[in-house]
Amino acid sequence: MTDPVAITLSRCAKTWPDGSRALEPIDLQVRGGETLALLGPSGCGKTTLLRLICGLEQADAGASIRFGDDEVSQLPPEARGVGVVFQSYALFPNMSVAQNVAYGLRVRDMPAAARDRRARELLALVRLDGFAERRIDQLSGGQRQRVALARALAIEPRVLLLDEPLTALDAKLREHLRVELAQMLRQLRVTTVIVTHDQDEAMMLGDRIAVMSAGHLEQVGTAEALYRAPASDFVAEFLGTLCRVRAGLRDGLLVPGDDALAFRPHEARLDAPRADALPARVLARFFLGGSVRYEIGLDDGQRFPVVAPAHSGHAAGDPVSVALAGPRPS
Repeated sequence: MTDPVAITLSRCAKTWPDGSRALEPIDLQVRGGETLALLGPSGCGKTTLLRLICGLEQADAGASIRFGDDEVSQLPPEARGVGVVFQSYALFPNMSVAQNVAYGLRVRDMPAAARDRRARELLALVRLDGFAERRIDQLSGGQRQRVALARALAIEPRVLLLDEPLTALDAKLREHLRVELAQMLRQLRVTTVIVTHDQDEAMMLGDRIAVMSAGHLEQVGTAEALYRAPASDFVAEFLGTLCRVRAGLRDGLLVPGDDALAFRPHEARLDAPRADALPARVLARFFLGGSVRYEIGLDDGQRFPVVAPAHSGHAAGDPVSVALAGPRPS
């Protein structure tokens, strides 16, 4: 197996024919063998950036896209050595599972015996042994996703690109496949870029995350780094819930004041009401299995969520005081 290649993007911008800007100039490096998650809301430019890497769109003049030492920005998709899994999977319904996986190898004129062997190796990798002769319409959504991944890997791509690959699946299956896909990507060590708008998916799959907004690259880093030290309010609010309260802080306790405090829901603790604390009340309680989410209201109308351990016993209507662990002033 060859060493995984890095992807280096320099001044990658995209302007549509009507003059509107889909992407501002972006500089970004994906390390060899890592999985980078492009995370952001719909319309932020993440899929456009993926299509530039793939070659399905051409960047504005002056852009550079390199795979390792090779400049690929002017090459067509088939010459870049990319494997792509689209949101729709784009499988061929008239072909068997094995034929779908081997399609790219057949286009490259690999002998039938060799491509059949390669297809079965990849089906074993994605845990679909015994499914080679099945039709696509006989598969579940999760099985189709794995066939699409096997097909993308069959050509031994230099770069693997995944465009919202789990979006079409139901929530339970999506959660299960996140774990499987994360394990597979770390085993394969293929340089991978995955587009998603789901923060949990990005945090589970990405070795690093690149957060995008309105065509801009906001911040790149590990999930933990972005969560604990966001570079902007947008990153803080997109990668988890951010509570904002105007109050003072004394010995970790919310007290009357005009400071702007920002904190995560799990950084707040509910205690018995205290005379020196801001009056607060539990407006609602939601049991979530492993935790409890409270909706907290202050007397001045401010509201914010607090996440507590599942054994937390406060009930809707209870008066409480709120203490913070490590709030971040905004």
